[in-house]
Amino acid sequence: MKFSYSLSAALVALMFSATAGAQLKAPKQAAAPTKPAAAASAPSAENPNAEKENAGKLAAAGWLLLLDRRDWGRAWETSSAMFRSSVPLAAWMDGVPKVREPLGTFVERAPANSSYKTTLEGRPDGEYVSVIFLSKFDKKELQEVVTTVREGDGKWRVTGYSTR
Repeated sequence: MKFSYSLSAALVALMFSATAGAQLKAPKQAAAPTKPAAAASAPSAENPNAEKENAGKLAAAGWLLLLDRRDWGRAWETSSAMFRSSVPLAAWMDGVPKVREPLGTFVERAPANSSYKTTLEGRPDGEYVSVIFLSKFDKKELQEVVTTVREGDGKWRVTGYSTR
């Protein structure tokens, strides 16, 4: 599934219109669910953490749209406390343009892989979702790796970003 920039941009605009720390939520489905409500929200036997993984993936995609808009400050503000404490705002504002500007204009992005974990090296135990996105810009195609963490308020926020 590829994210449409205009649709995603509209979702991000909606997401951040209330507060900088708002949590992006999936839009409600217009059609009636095919499963009973209890079964629809229950994790599958194959992936008991699918709901958490999807929430982390959605938060990561919304955060990347801030980078696509070159809204570096808002991206930093809406990242996790862990991220903000390890990456000072000045360093972020200086460093992220150097990573993103050579890529050119955003074209499209699709999540390729995601995983839910309760431990990450160098991080406290918690709930983490790492997502690898296949991203296309007008000057380069690459993988963006975004890791989200579920914070104490229950919201998923970015705690790591890299490209390869």
